[in-house]
Amino acid sequence: MTNMSVKSLHIYPVKSGHGVDLQTVDVHQRGLRGDRRFMLVDAEGMFITQRQSPKLAQLHVQTTDMGLVLSWPDREPLIVGFPDPACRKSVKVWRSQVDTAIAAQGVNDVLSIWLEKPVALVFMDGASERLANEAWTHTPAPVSFADGYPVLVTNTASLEALNTLISANGEASLPMRQFRPNIVIQSDEPWGEDGWTQLTIGDVVLDLVKPCARCVMTTLDQNTGEKQGREPLRALKTLRSSTDPRNPGVIFGMNAVPRQLGVIRVGDMVSTGA
Repeated sequence: MTNMSVKSLHIYPVKSGHGVDLQTVDVHQRGLRGDRRFMLVDAEGMFITQRQSPKLAQLHVQTTDMGLVLSWPDREPLIVGFPDPACRKSVKVWRSQVDTAIAAQGVNDVLSIWLEKPVALVFMDGASERLANEAWTHTPAPVSFADGYPVLVTNTASLEALNTLISANGEASLPMRQFRPNIVIQSDEPWGEDGWTQLTIGDVVLDLVKPCARCVMTTLDQNTGEKQGREPLRALKTLRSSTDPRNPGVIFGMNAVPRQLGVIRVGDMVSTGA
């Protein structure tokens, strides 16, 4: 195995919104700074993703010291301040019930018109608590509004191997953004992540705890939200069907939990450990 390095870094400030590319990022216990701390919920407080509202892929987000600037096609940018911590809303993310701060009603009204249904934007602040599944982490691990774990790691060589089969199936190759990773590792070993139990990047140490089962969102164009066809799920079914009954489906990438915090930069060298 040759040297591995950080190819790219990404956060998704609003869950299921468009990603933001970074050159450097702080790693916190909940994941990369600014990643998935905001989320949209429906009238019952249930989380909303591209699975229900594909055009969330068009929701571009700029982070500021005061909150967010949201934009989407045919709309002037919407300035969103951090919600008042006194205005609370209990919401559901998969099996987790989370106490959150809710955005101003004017913000929620604009977003509801765009998505054509009642929605609210909520924020995971310092009073919010959510833990990853201890069946995989073995110790309590705080997590943001990510589907399950603080950090998602992917491997460039694995994408190349997957795209080889996708091309053989007569479909166009897919970019890495289709898989919405946080940390992309430049590697020459396809599926090498299967053997990674720990990654060290500068001062940061990540424990790789669970292969990432993939869903229909990987078939959606991450610029438009439009469905692209059956790939990558068809190719992954051939190459990467899970054999673990606890984690059914097809897998791509590894979920990780920070063990040691610090700063990660694009170009940083990466080492693996037991």
